[in-house]
This record gives sequence, structure tokens and C-alpha cells, in this order.
Amino acid sequence: MDADALITAAVAAVRGSDVRDAERKLDLLVVGGGPAGVGDDGGPAAVDAALRDRLVAALARLWPRGWQPTDVARIVTRRLGARPGRLLADALAADRAARPGPVPQWWDDQLTSLDARFRGDDDAGRAGREGTDRITALRDGVEMLALLTGLPPVAVLRPPPGGSGGATGSGPSGSRVLDRVRALLAKAESTTFPAEAEAFTGKAQELIARHSLEQALVEATAAHPDRPGGIRIGTDAPYAGAKALLVQEVATANRCESVWSDDLGFATVLGFPADLAAVELLHTSLLVQATAAMLRGRRERRGGGRRTRAYDEAFLHAFAQRIGERLRAATEEASRQATAAAGPDRLLPVLAARSDAVRERMDTLFPGATRARLNVRDVEGWQSGTAAADRASLAGDAPANRPLPGRR
Repeated sequence: MDADALITAAVAAVRGSDVRDAERKLDLLVVGGGPAGVGDDGGPAAVDAALRDRLVAALARLWPRGWQPTDVARIVTRRLGARPGRLLADALAADRAARPGPVPQWWDDQLTSLDARFRGDDDAGRAGREGTDRITALRDGVEMLALLTGLPPVAVLRPPPGGSGGATGSGPSGSRVLDRVRALLAKAESTTFPAEAEAFTGKAQELIARHSLEQALVEATAAHPDRPGGIRIGTDAPYAGAKALLVQEVATANRCESVWSDDLGFATVLGFPADLAAVELLHTSLLVQATAAMLRGRRERRGGGRRTRAYDEAFLHAFAQRIGERLRAATEEASRQATAAAGPDRLLPVLAARSDAVRERMDTLFPGATRARLNVRDVEGWQSGTAAADRASLAGDAPANRPLPGRR
């Protein structure tokens, strides 16, 4: 049996329900079909090369279907764990090396963030097995191949390398503004005083909102204005629903739309480039703040620091909602000031047109999006989460349900 047939049989067995059959097929793959196969088309060296080629081919089929390198890395870690990451990085590097033409800068930036550096044919297989033996690496490779070939299409947010079609927005501008925002958010993350954290975060949102309004006015008269694009933000367990709610609240405050794909472990945020950059920055910081506040609240709660899932979920839901209210208030205040300065006849039509463009993009990419409900079952957790987001206002009873754009 040749190497490709051995791999096909192993992948099919891994997908099946017969554990013993899967083990037999994997054993055959390890020895390359047995002693008779060593040195021919089914030998171990041929199996290693064929598996690498199959992984690269599987990745190449995913790019036109909307997946990006960081998306693939996220789903591999989510489904298979952290160990196959090195093998995936080698496959991504081999895919990149096989592309004759230039690729978008954002693509190479994602590969760099994943440490996907091409090492040459002789080292590619060994690099994937750093810290593991060959048997483990082969098993990881087969499981990864089974996963990659079974992934569904997702929304195409940006044309992949070699793809056609116009860009959906240029990179974020205003780096000095974003640098100031990062500095404020770093202070918010480092303080142990909730009111101080809120003040820093609120100031960051004000800067973001003003920058977004300035960008909107500039883009309205540009020869080639930006168009709505998209990003994906991970929402892994635990408390994936609460994390998705935080994404939604931050997105809404920054004139973006969010759709949660809970089965794939991410939320897709659609909006204009400067707003998307703001959402990424704010969400990352607020998730750190929310987690730290939840741990403090758990220690302070009645009965000590015993962890309960209901408490933690309610805490994070309340934190997300209250923070969303504060961010929206900051955005609305910045809008009022900008409207007074620029005049309502100038700014309001621009904002309305941008909102329409984002909603149109949303309807095009997610025509079947539905709304899911996130249940809150712990009043104490809700109250503590609200207090952590805004010490000046304590919530009473927790609402029973919270709608969220959800599963596709």
C-alpha cells in the first residue's frame, strides 16, 4: 500500500467510531505498511513526506473558504490541544513557501505571529516533531488532517493570497492615537482599584470614539474610501458565551456588528478598519480586567472563594453589559461634541451611511444569523460583576435572559 493510501485509510479510521481499527491503521502508518514497504512508496520517509503534502494541500483548500492562518491555529488548539501547534506552523510555512507570488502583508504578519518559518524540505518533518517522537507526530498529523478536511466554510473577510476581489478596508490608521489608547488600557489593567480602571478605560474609549469620528469625516471625501472589513476574536471555554457578550458590547459601542460562531470558538466583528482596531484593543484589555475582577469577587463573596460556574458566568455577563453601557455613553458624548463642532448636516449623514454599510456587510456574510439567549442564574454573581464594572451603581435582580447574535 502506498503512502497516500495509508494516510487516507488512517484519516478515515480516525473519523470513525471503531477505536481498534483506528489504532491498526495508525500502526500501519507508523511502519510505512510493514517491513516490505520500507524504502518503497509506502516506506516511513514516503509517509512523512506525503503527510506533510496532504496537510499543505488541506490548508490551501481552506483559504478560499474564508479561513485565515490564525483561525486555523485557533481551531487546531481548541479541538486537538497545544501540542500539534508546531506541526501546523511547519505546514503553514510550507504552504507559504509554495506560493510564487507576493502575499498581503497581513497574511505574513499572521504567519510571523504563529512562528511559521520555512525550514527547508530536510528539516520540515523534524521541526514538526520537536519535543515529540515520530509516532506521536504522525498521530497528531493524521488527527489534524482529519480536522482540516472537515472544516466548514466561514465568511471571507479578506481575499486570501492569490484571490480576486477588492480589499475590504485598509489597515488601521492613527497609530499615535492607538498608542495612547494602549497606554491607558495598560494602566487600567495594572491598577487594583476598580474605579481607577474604569476611568482609564473610559478615557481610552473617548479617544477611540473621537478618532473614529475624525476618520469618518476624512473618509467621506476620500477618492478611495475604506469599506467595512472584519476580524475574528476567540471565545473559547470556559464561559464562551460571556466572552462573546463582551465582544458584542465592545463592538456595539464602536459602531460594529458581532456574530458569535460558538461551535467554532470565535466571534466575527464587522466594521470599518479604525473601529475594528479599537475593538481588538479594548476587548483584549477588558477581558483581562474582567477576569481579574471576577477572581477578586470570588474571594470576597459570601462563603469564601469557592468557585461556582453559575457565579462566574453571571459575574462576566454583568461586567460585559455594564462596561458596554459605559463605553456607549463615552461614544455618545464624543459624538455630541463632534456634531456640535462639525455641524449635524455634515457628520450625521456620514455616520448613517457607515452604519448602513456595516449592516449591509453583515446581511451579506451572515444572512442566516439568529439570536441565542444567555441565561444568568446567579444573582450574587450578577451584582458583583456589575459592581466591578461600575462601583457607583449596584444592580438589583439579574435579568433572566440576554439576547445575543449567535449560531450560524
